[in-house]
Amino acid sequence: MSKTTKDKIKEMVLSKAPPDAAITQVEFEGPRLALYTKNPRFLFEGQDFTSELARTVRKRVVVRTSPTARTDKKIAENTIKSIIPKEAGLSAITFDPSLGEVSLVVNMPAVLESGEGVLLKKIVEETGWRPSISRTPPMESKILVHISQLLDMRYEERSKILRDVGERIFRNPVVATDSVLLTPLGGACQVGRSCFQVTTNESRILIDCGINPGISDPRFSYPRLDLDTFDLNSLDAVVVSHAHLDHCGFVPFLFKHGYRGPVYCSEPTLPLMTLLLFDIFEVSSRSGTTTPYEQKDVREMILHTIPLRYGAVTDISPDVKLTLHNAGHILGSSIVHLHIGEGLHNLVYTGDYKYSRTALLEPSVNVFPRVETLVTESTYSGIEDTMPPRAEVELRLIEICNRTLKRGGKVLIPSLAVGRAQEIMLVLDSYMRKGELVEAPIFVDGMILDVTAIHSAYPEYLSRELRNLILVEAINPFKSEYITPIKSSSARSETIRGGPSIIIATSGMLEGGPVLGYFKSIAPDEKSTTVFVNYQIEGTLGRRILNGLREVSMFTDNGKVEIVKVAGEIEKVEGFSGHSDRNQLTSYVRRVFTRKGKIVIVHGERSKSSSFASYLGRIYPGRVSLPQLGETIRLT
Repeated sequence: MSKTTKDKIKEMVLSKAPPDAAITQVEFEGPRLALYTKNPRFLFEGQDFTSELARTVRKRVVVRTSPTARTDKKIAENTIKSIIPKEAGLSAITFDPSLGEVSLVVNMPAVLESGEGVLLKKIVEETGWRPSISRTPPMESKILVHISQLLDMRYEERSKILRDVGERIFRNPVVATDSVLLTPLGGACQVGRSCFQVTTNESRILIDCGINPGISDPRFSYPRLDLDTFDLNSLDAVVVSHAHLDHCGFVPFLFKHGYRGPVYCSEPTLPLMTLLLFDIFEVSSRSGTTTPYEQKDVREMILHTIPLRYGAVTDISPDVKLTLHNAGHILGSSIVHLHIGEGLHNLVYTGDYKYSRTALLEPSVNVFPRVETLVTESTYSGIEDTMPPRAEVELRLIEICNRTLKRGGKVLIPSLAVGRAQEIMLVLDSYMRKGELVEAPIFVDGMILDVTAIHSAYPEYLSRELRNLILVEAINPFKSEYITPIKSSSARSETIRGGPSIIIATSGMLEGGPVLGYFKSIAPDEKSTTVFVNYQIEGTLGRRILNGLREVSMFTDNGKVEIVKVAGEIEKVEGFSGHSDRNQLTSYVRRVFTRKGKIVIVHGERSKSSSFASYLGRIYPGRVSLPQLGETIRLT
């Protein structure tokens, strides 16, 4: 959209807006058209006009109050406190000057939303700030507070970023889009460093930008951003499917080297991703290694991130619209749907997905308006990758725990902080409550506590059962009398010296985190058991132990190296994975793919991806691609 066209839109808005709209400026902010008004009442009285405008310009429209129409934050805070009844249980007020919004966290949102929102309208009229309501989460999240404070302190910069993004999105296309290319810069025939570039005549979109946590060599650990097909300066947007580091761990590197465009992800993915990225620096400081970027680059990424809700259609470039859908893998994990051109091509990128319901999440979405290219993961796509029924999986874990606890040993469960830990906590608590699991302390250590707090803050992204517990019954499903968080090194030492117990600790692949301290003490004990419940990437310590390694070199507290003998049991429980097995992958492809376009196989070990591609190739002859690193596939 050229400058002239933008001017025409602005002129059209000003000419058609009713007199009481009092529009002071029209801005293109990120993917939205923002109208600023001097009349706070227009925020709720102008809905008919904005709805019609959105249909006319075919863009998302939002109304904000002009900064001059807003009262001082301190005055506004006191006014809001006087308006909100005590029974609402106001627990926090946060202002976002870049959006003109005030976030109100309350125990009883229904109190404010009743009576057609009379109280909310009163807040708008008396303060000029648009209120957004959320329920007080069962657990406090420090990372959510950190993000909110950062956006508040740098709101002027955030505002400029949104306007700059809007200018780029709504620029005038040079030529009509008739070409779509896909290039894997990582994640091809391997698990790790997922990174895929989608190129059209007009745009360059990067889907995911992760690292390989099992490899230290930068040539194989990081995406190949050095290839000629990648140009940072022409990148329009980055889309992050979910918060695991093999999908987002290299995004700050883009900002270190000058990228200043938007990053799109689901709402819960931003705090989860931020937490995991900051943890990289702690792990690095403990291990004496260097990181490929700095903490300031993570903060820059936060400023440029635009969180989206599932199902919201969003312009991210002149010829590409983005929609995120639930992937069922971890909290906020997304299947990425790109609508390219004027009906030219639809690409669905699954990221990591789970095509069945779990205790934590609903199954992945499988219905899309159109799909020409399906890019699917293949982590568990081997012929042998058939997961047992969920009931059997849970019983196997309980049997291992009971056997170990009864002989006086400890159960160590290395776990991914995001998703798997919460799932295991729910299962263990349930069986212990039913008396089917030997009663023993369940200790939780590492980032799991912070991650669990973020889960409780986004109940609408959880399974129906958990959502109902949090929102309707006001019960925190992640809090239990049996579960004890470890919050200090002394508590960690007491746990190691103590009696039979179950310990869930990060990291899930034994590549760092507090789990290493537990493993060093527990592994030599023949009565104890280490249980792996998540995928172990090739090259990680967890994978090597599963493959039979029984002597491990580990650092002592004073920095010396010692050999730890693995004398305890080593078990692997399949079925808790957030990935789909071969049968589920096949069912998903059959449900989604329409026998038109291409199926692209990614994110799997070479042997498994190749096997899956051959299998699907017999069902869809000529439609299946297994790209190599750096290989460009023409989709149209």
